[in-house]
Amino acid sequence: MLPQSLDRHSAIPLYFQIQQHLSDEIRSGKLRPADPIPSEQEIAARLQVSRMTARQAIKYMCNLGLVYTRRGKGTFVSGVKLEKNFRQVLSFSEEMRAQGNRASSRVVHFKTIRADSELAEALHIGLNEEVVSLCRVRLANSQPMAVEASHLALRSVPNLMKLFNPRSSLYQALSDNYGIEVMFADEIVEAGLARARESKLLRVVAGSPVLYFRRIAFTGNGKPIEYVKAAYRGDRYKLVNRLTRPEGGTLRHKS
Repeated sequence: MLPQSLDRHSAIPLYFQIQQHLSDEIRSGKLRPADPIPSEQEIAARLQVSRMTARQAIKYMCNLGLVYTRRGKGTFVSGVKLEKNFRQVLSFSEEMRAQGNRASSRVVHFKTIRADSELAEALHIGLNEEVVSLCRVRLANSQPMAVEASHLALRSVPNLMKLFNPRSSLYQALSDNYGIEVMFADEIVEAGLARARESKLLRVVAGSPVLYFRRIAFTGNGKPIEYVKAAYRGDRYKLVNRLTRPEGGTLRHKS
């Protein structure tokens, strides 16, 4: 799994030589998804390098999304990235089922809060109005994929705290209990680095790449019903979209 030796006279840094070799092992299929890779202690001992060099090699591979680290367990080869579809409004549960994965949730909090200016603007409600706040770690096949915080105006979903099991599908509960169907959404995605709280919940190293989502979901009549802020693991997700050419082909610009 590790190279027999490193070229200590090369201009290529030692950590990069280690990373290149392990990356080749992954791409060739010799290391498969969920297989462990050597720990920094093993790398340092077998290749006679410092722990810092070994740590740097592993961190670089984590940043590339080739491996992921689980606290207290070790570092493992990443699986095939899951697709985040922009062409349909799907709940996390629906997306996972569509890709053949088992979805589950771990509840971080489920409570009412007062709307700040951001929530008031997104949900078209008054400042300090009561809002149901549901924060969950979303899991696929028991692996944490995202931290997702949903917010709904309490007046739109009275008694949701009693009627809804927060480990189940929120969109299904909205449909069954209130006749609310989410029909379209506006979504913004930004790349970022996992903060301390997110890295702990996602079981990744702090500073790992994440995709930050902000989404406002609407009913058919254009009423905003849900405001979501989420952080998805960058090593386990890729964005998929379909782009089309405008009618007539090339855009014409006026001079």
